[in-house]
Amino acid sequence: MVKILGVITARGGSKGIPGKNIKDLCGLPLIAYTIKAAQESGIFDRIILSTDDPKIAEVAKKYGCEVPFMRPAELAQDGTPHLPVMQHAIRWLRENESYNPDFAAILQPTAPLRQPRHIKEAFDLLLKQGADSVVAVMEIPGHYSPYWAVTCDESGLGKLFIGDPIKKRIPRRQSFPQKTYSNSGILYMFKTELLFDKEEPNFYGDKVAIYPVDEKYCVNIDEPRDWELAEKALKNLDG
Repeated sequence: MVKILGVITARGGSKGIPGKNIKDLCGLPLIAYTIKAAQESGIFDRIILSTDDPKIAEVAKKYGCEVPFMRPAELAQDGTPHLPVMQHAIRWLRENESYNPDFAAILQPTAPLRQPRHIKEAFDLLLKQGADSVVAVMEIPGHYSPYWAVTCDESGLGKLFIGDPIKKRIPRRQSFPQKTYSNSGILYMFKTELLFDKEEPNFYGDKVAIYPVDEKYCVNIDEPRDWELAEKALKNLDG
């Protein structure tokens, strides 16, 4: 039986929005949206929290999320990347509970509009593609597209980011050769063995499945302005 672990990563100490992860958003603590989406997706055999903050842990437990350990302080700094956080979580579960999942997902509480079906569909795509990982992405709007982006050299002269002279700029976004995407931040799912690769530990692998998500679900809360956007989006969300 395939084992799939959902890891909600929520450190304390947010500077932009103090207490962000457990602050009330339209009637629920922010973190509750991610816990509920993970539970309702139906794909996880375990959903755990990785945090250094006892208050966040208490709220997560209230909504049915496991908190098997507290994250070490050195893995809860402003600049701590997700890779060592996930390595710590998987290693702890292996060593202390003999639990070794085949796949793991990073679920950040800052994306409260993520839906259960996004998680389920992304995992189904990962299996269908036989991929190492799947990343939820959103389409880059035409006016931000790499096909229209320009770079400037040291002398102040520019060219298109793709390398062509600016006069070769594609006039209509409808004529772009292909769609381009950016990470949405709402979901990363991967084979756990990638975390401990001897040459290049990572959570992508060589074969990454791309799961496009409608922009309306891709609000990520980093600043106070984002909180207002999330409130408005949740109130207007039609599923």
